[in-house]
Amino acid sequence: MSGDMEQTATTRESDHGAAAARDHGVATRGAATRVALLEAAREVFVTRGFAEAGVTDVVRRAEASVGSLYHHFSGKADLYLTLFEEFQQRQTQRTWDAVQAARAAGETDPMPQFLAGARAYLEGCLDERDLAALFLRGDAPPGFEVTMRDRLRQWARRTAALFEHEDALVVVVTGALAAVVQEVTLSEDPVAARRMAEDALVLIGGIRRP
Repeated sequence: MSGDMEQTATTRESDHGAAAARDHGVATRGAATRVALLEAAREVFVTRGFAEAGVTDVVRRAEASVGSLYHHFSGKADLYLTLFEEFQQRQTQRTWDAVQAARAAGETDPMPQFLAGARAYLEGCLDERDLAALFLRGDAPPGFEVTMRDRLRQWARRTAALFEHEDALVVVVTGALAAVVQEVTLSEDPVAARRMAEDALVLIGGIRRP
């Protein structure tokens, strides 16, 4: 009797382990498919534009199925917005790391901290120029401009946290940097774009508090 019970328990543990392994395998394959679909969407949107791209183009490039795409995303617009959100997360992390590094180096003045974060943001735009430019060209899902405005307001609030009680300065530096981001990202000459970015940061850094 005891032997039968032990064998049953062992069998259950084995079944549980096999099921867990299958679930892990399914989750891993699902994550890989999601990544492949996003990479394919990025390539298709960059080369063809959002309006001209089709779900079938993305699926073909990812070597996936239409069903798998709709398992992970609601459609073409969802792919675009996910690419945007993930890009913004990377940009936020870049700027946060740069500001923290400036503080760790002993920098206490908010302007150099802001410039460190701004430089990191611009570097991110240049490193992922194809994707950053995609979001600035206006070829996007309906309502995307609202998302962009919300992001700009969030950016202004984070900047305001550096420049306490200096609302006018926050408006000026964030507005100036937004213009620089657009010009640098859409420039056809990467070398000139980097030079423009550095020159613009020098000018922004020279803005004096009232």
